[in-house]
Amino acid sequence: MSRFMVRETRAKLENKQSTKQEIPGRPPVVTVLGHVDHGKTTLLDYIRKSRVAEKEAGGITQHISSYQIGYQGRKITFIDTPGHEAFSAMRARGGKVSDIAVLVVAADDGVMPQTRESIAHIKAAGVPFIVAINKIDLPGVNIEKVKKQLAGEGVLVEGYGGDVVAVAVSAKTGQGISDLLEMICLLADLAELKGEKDKNFSGVVVEGRLDKARGPVATLVVKEGTLRVGDPIFTSSASGKVRSLISSDGKLIRDAPPSTPVEVLGFTLVPKVGEVARNISLEPIQQKEEKPLRPSLQEKLAKPTESEIRLILKADVNGSLEAITGCLERLKQDAKEMKVYYEATGDITEGDVLLAAATGSLIIGFNVGISTAVEKLADEEGVLIRKYELIYELLEELKEGLEALKESRVEEKIYGEAEVVEVFKTKVGKVAGCRVSNGRISKSDTIALKRDGKKIGESRIVSMKHRETDINQANDGEEFGVVFEKDVPFAKGDTMAAIGPPVTK
Repeated sequence: MSRFMVRETRAKLENKQSTKQEIPGRPPVVTVLGHVDHGKTTLLDYIRKSRVAEKEAGGITQHISSYQIGYQGRKITFIDTPGHEAFSAMRARGGKVSDIAVLVVAADDGVMPQTRESIAHIKAAGVPFIVAINKIDLPGVNIEKVKKQLAGEGVLVEGYGGDVVAVAVSAKTGQGISDLLEMICLLADLAELKGEKDKNFSGVVVEGRLDKARGPVATLVVKEGTLRVGDPIFTSSASGKVRSLISSDGKLIRDAPPSTPVEVLGFTLVPKVGEVARNISLEPIQQKEEKPLRPSLQEKLAKPTESEIRLILKADVNGSLEAITGCLERLKQDAKEMKVYYEATGDITEGDVLLAAATGSLIIGFNVGISTAVEKLADEEGVLIRKYELIYELLEELKEGLEALKESRVEEKIYGEAEVVEVFKTKVGKVAGCRVSNGRISKSDTIALKRDGKKIGESRIVSMKHRETDINQANDGEEFGVVFEKDVPFAKGDTMAAIGPPVTK
């Protein structure tokens, strides 16, 4: 976004605000990512006028922290992570929390391995981002060189054919910090972030730990509704009752509205990072069961739900990686159904698995290792990993996978869609109060339930009513209540689609 575009956008926003009495919104939630020693925490340290970085071992963040600061009468919530793994863990587990990302790149180092990984994770999350080129106070730094390196990674900043805002800053002197905060506020205005205090509470776990004195402690960022002391609280792995809420500045508070980072005491177990927390109990989306052997690539792609092969490539050395990517480029000329999200040398890591889980990718390893812990995580997240020692075997299986994908390409017919606007508990079970958003919903349909764009369950309808009257169908704009045949974990805000049998293209 050029400076001209910034001025033009700000003028449009001011004009829009002048035509409304009040614009509902919430503070933006910003995640800071980058290479291990490029100054992420030191940058936040300057912003919030504390000395967190000095207290960390070696000046490197050892845990996830979330803070809310004030800037020109507005609030901004920052999440400082020890790496991009936590960022993708949130997205992989359905708990997307960030509205904006800030990619920190040191002006003296430029793009480094974890910078590339952070870029891949930011792009996979699909959030707008700003590049903060840090350490400009050091002598002899070359900001233009950093911008060229970013362009080589597909991040096109102003002046290099793109509209990604790049702000030169110094976390040591404070130079450029106000420009960075202003850009964050502008992106938040463009996103028109909504925050309804009266909706059912939902939040995302950004840190969990066991405290010897206080028991399980979780840091949450509230996404919707308001979390209050005394509320029940549930995630897919833990539950409890809110005993205390502690703000990011260490004060006891009674309630936490949208975008508020808050430390929660009262869980009976430590919840996992990335899990969604709610104040109503939902059945786990997937029941744990004995996992079958990992399927072949052809078996994975011979499903109607797959539309392309998404890859994460790890190879032993750069020469191998270049040879593989060169062959894949030739293969992609014949098949557009292939996308490489990330490529690097080295063993397969937890970060690779979490990125694969967040993007629905297959991990290809060429002459690389994988630890037992990483394999276990891949099983838990449902990530397929394929390892090869010969390039031709890798390419042959990918070709076969593409053929399986083409043969199984189907289109699922959708008759109508509706939103779950309320949830009721009755003698006959849990009732979903819905409103048709388009098409029609019929009692004879199979219903697919989705949350945040991901399918969470499927069932038939056993009862369908409009007020007290039994009905067989609801049309566009009409409200109705349903009881499902299966105990599917629906909640307020979920969407449902009436689906028909797949039709081969």
